[in-house]
Amino acid sequence: RFNITGTCLPHLHYMMDNSAKLAGVMRMIEGGEYFTINRPRQYGKTTTMVALNEVLNQSGQYRSFAMSFEGVGDLVFQDETAFCEMFVEQLARYTELWRTDLSQWLLDQIPTTPKFKNLSLVIGQFVQRCEAQVVLFIDEVDKSSNNQLFLSFLGMLRTKYLERHRFPTFHSVALAGVHDIKSLKLKVRSDDTAQYNSPWNIAADFEVEMSFRPHEIAPMLVEYSAAEGVAIDVDWFADKLYYYTAGYPFLVSKLCKTIAEKLVPKKTDRVWTPDDLEEAVQLLLRENNTLFDSLIKNLENNPALYDLTYEIIINGLQMPFDPHDSIISLGRLYGVFKQNGTVKVHNRVYEQILYNYMTVRTLREQLASKPTHASYTYEKPDGSLDLERALLRFQQFLREQYSDKDQAFLERQWRLIFLAFFKPILNGKGHDFKEAQSAGEKRLDVVVTYLQHKYIIELKRWYGPAYHQKGLDQLAGYLDAQGVEEGYLVIFEGEKEKSHRQEWIDHQGKRVF
Repeated sequence: RFNITGTCLPHLHYMMDNSAKLAGVMRMIEGGEYFTINRPRQYGKTTTMVALNEVLNQSGQYRSFAMSFEGVGDLVFQDETAFCEMFVEQLARYTELWRTDLSQWLLDQIPTTPKFKNLSLVIGQFVQRCEAQVVLFIDEVDKSSNNQLFLSFLGMLRTKYLERHRFPTFHSVALAGVHDIKSLKLKVRSDDTAQYNSPWNIAADFEVEMSFRPHEIAPMLVEYSAAEGVAIDVDWFADKLYYYTAGYPFLVSKLCKTIAEKLVPKKTDRVWTPDDLEEAVQLLLRENNTLFDSLIKNLENNPALYDLTYEIIINGLQMPFDPHDSIISLGRLYGVFKQNGTVKVHNRVYEQILYNYMTVRTLREQLASKPTHASYTYEKPDGSLDLERALLRFQQFLREQYSDKDQAFLERQWRLIFLAFFKPILNGKGHDFKEAQSAGEKRLDVVVTYLQHKYIIELKRWYGPAYHQKGLDQLAGYLDAQGVEEGYLVIFEGEKEKSHRQEWIDHQGKRVF
């Protein structure tokens, strides 16, 4: 099955090719690095640790321990003795799987390990008794990362790392979580002139690429196709899955799982089609899940991050990517942004989720006092969308509902008003995706799919006849690339006196409204 919860296991789940990722982390372990696998939620961190733990223990050269502090309770983070006892017990639990005598030795040390200085000695003796290079993995460290006791524990590991040429200790330590623990500060004195120091500034930078490229997605599709007897154009689907998700592991698996378990069983032929992927994307965009909840919560809890994301998604802001900027760095930490020369939203699914959310959030009150267009129908008898009628209705809506006193609001939010107006028209039968943007014209292309039909709408502001002709050229080229013969151009005039024109024209062999 395709898996979207917990650890992915090769004998149970269809998995993407993570060999390059495992090799990258393994090089860090072989080099004796201490590091943090800091990536957003549901990004394959635990799956990577579990796989490496197994490989290391089968090698004969290493003895690996993969533990998690999740679910151990709050008491252990309030009392040093309780923490030391918990850590030794976890070591003993995993040691029992291969050496019961060493496991019992660890348990016997608990009464003499009330402090971190005692735990440090026990770790050194334990490593010597293992007769192998010992690797420690600690998963889900985010809950613990703001706790001074946990940071003191890391400080102890740091001291042992710095003295490892003299005293035995773990060969390599890897933490896993969303945050980079290197940035946290440990209070080293409790008086009014307390000093702060990073307990994890020894950690190496983690630069292994954890997202999946099309060539890494393809093997999962090949395995599924062979096992289930389902025909798939593997290269096309691998490219399109990457197009929508930018290789975000959860999103790739979720779309595949939806097609395999919800759509294919309803069909007479066992074939994945492009329409199946479009439907899976629509279902995903209408779904509530913890990943999307976390994405929105991180924006709501960080107003500056919300505002920057809003400007990028809604207003087409082109922001140079500066990794030292605190807001950009935070957005990358939470998986909102990626680097592509400029700051970009990580993937098209996220971009669609966020601009849907921002549309509703911003205009809920604005449109609440305006008459709606819910009573209008825009579907033609053949099931296609009467987009010309819908756009004329939008033009009428602006004329009737927004006066001169609303001009400042319109200047800022006209794109958002259009997107909010347009959403009920689709009414669950289609979806709209933002596409390429041009920084010079603040142009926004929207690709609309409605049942089996595709429409291209370009939103742009009026900057004069010369820019208008350039915009028509760009739209004609984009229509050609999308294989569509007709397109729609919505132009906002900033002047108070607006022309409210509408017409069909022919341009470079394309019809444009």
